[in-house]
Amino acid sequence: MMTREDLAARIAEVSLLKGEFTLRSGRTSHYYLDKYLFSTQPDVLEALGKLFAERLGDGVNKLAGAELGGIPLVTVASLASGLPCVFIRNQKKDYGTAKQLEGNLGEGDQVALLEDVCTTGGQILEAAKVIEAQGATITKIIGTIDREEGARENIEGAGYLFEALFTKTDLGA
Repeated sequence: MMTREDLAARIAEVSLLKGEFTLRSGRTSHYYLDKYLFSTQPDVLEALGKLFAERLGDGVNKLAGAELGGIPLVTVASLASGLPCVFIRNQKKDYGTAKQLEGNLGEGDQVALLEDVCTTGGQILEAAKVIEAQGATITKIIGTIDREEGARENIEGAGYLFEALFTKTDLGA
């Protein structure tokens, strides 16, 4: 079984890139944590699923993840915890059922919202609004990696409990 420290080292090994990068927030950075490089590795996904499951807390009955990076993470957390999950699209689709949220979610559901890399928290806060519009309550938001660039402050400032499995410091960024 992979320890938390082994997992941090493995995530850094496969996904920590050095150079000049523009982030979703528009900021530039001398490093980039490529979520697709760690979230496509079976050993990393399995270990992350277990870590997420350990952090859910009491009362959570649903998990949620946002397109695209949150989908594999919420899926492995669902498998590890036995809890059902929902997927949140960035935008409502304009065909088929025309939904922005896929899966069953409703009034009274207690949701843990999972995220990949948190920089400012903007995308995860947008996903939170979609969940709450269904009458569900977010018990906590759990990020895989906190870049320590304002996500915690913005998420907690919006009234949510925030946890991160790892910080950029844990990964040597």
